[in-house]
Amino acid sequence: MSGNVRPASMERITNFELAQKFIDEQVAEVRAQVGDKKVLLALSGGVDSSVVAALLIKAIGKQLVCVHVNHGLMRKNESESVIKMFQDGLDANLIYVDATDHFLNLLAGVSEPERKRKIIGKEFITVFADEARKLEDITFLAQGTIYPDILESMKAAEGKKAVKSHHNVGGLPEDLKFELVEPIKLLYKDEVRVVGEALGLPHAMVYRQPFPGPGLGVRCLGAITRDRLEALREADAILREEFDKCGLAEKVWQYFIAIPDIKSVGVRDESRYEGWPAIIRAVNTKDAMTATIEEIPYEILHKITYRITHEVEGINRVLMDLTPKPIGTIEWE
Repeated sequence: MSGNVRPASMERITNFELAQKFIDEQVAEVRAQVGDKKVLLALSGGVDSSVVAALLIKAIGKQLVCVHVNHGLMRKNESESVIKMFQDGLDANLIYVDATDHFLNLLAGVSEPERKRKIIGKEFITVFADEARKLEDITFLAQGTIYPDILESMKAAEGKKAVKSHHNVGGLPEDLKFELVEPIKLLYKDEVRVVGEALGLPHAMVYRQPFPGPGLGVRCLGAITRDRLEALREADAILREEFDKCGLAEKVWQYFIAIPDIKSVGVRDESRYEGWPAIIRAVNTKDAMTATIEEIPYEILHKITYRITHEVEGINRVLMDLTPKPIGTIEWE
């Protein structure tokens, strides 16, 4: 299964039997490609990189070295969860890198979405290269690239404007010394989940909320500031907590908060209070190429609105994004 184009004859992975066949094929291909060398995995802790980690552990065991970079754009308690999940649950070789200040300093004042994505992607590769130089025999870089990433990034090659750049597609520097290992790059998101369950990963991990490579960097809209980023992190945690409580966490494919770099006038403690709006986005999809809007009951929206506006410093309005894909993308940036 080579190249970046999915063969028309490739059967959709919809059940355990097809998933197991895919796993067996990829295990054999990875072993043939890697041999006795070590592989460095860009581990975000999201569904895609988690499935790649499990597949590579099955294929090459301790030859896999996972690197989790905290770029300061993670969700609340995200890095702690990743460390616990992979060190304790999967017995993975895991290196934790806290690069928060480095990333946020580079992103200061940068508002253009594509430039933000490219800065984050480039720095990810730089960090991985730095970690690889500290290790021995690292010649391969594994990534959780999936097919929608490739399709969206390849639009430019068809004479169309790319939907957006993905840090794991086309963003690698020309002088990169690693050979790539991308075992799920021809799969759609729903197929990745089927493969994950076939690998024996916990249901909660496999159906974990999708999270973009640039993290909250593409949800803190415009130029990122630390105070707005922290407000976003807290508001997003409230949204996820309330969706868990009412059963929407299992029903909605992806839900999150985005906060633009604008303020409006509000009232708090009988005084003028300027704050940012928190925008709720909740969508359903099978392949991430199209998406529909999940209708959220008003009583739930009212509770979420009350909590966010009363518990999160800097936010004075809560809005709902009702735009399907297309015309909107799933993420705002």
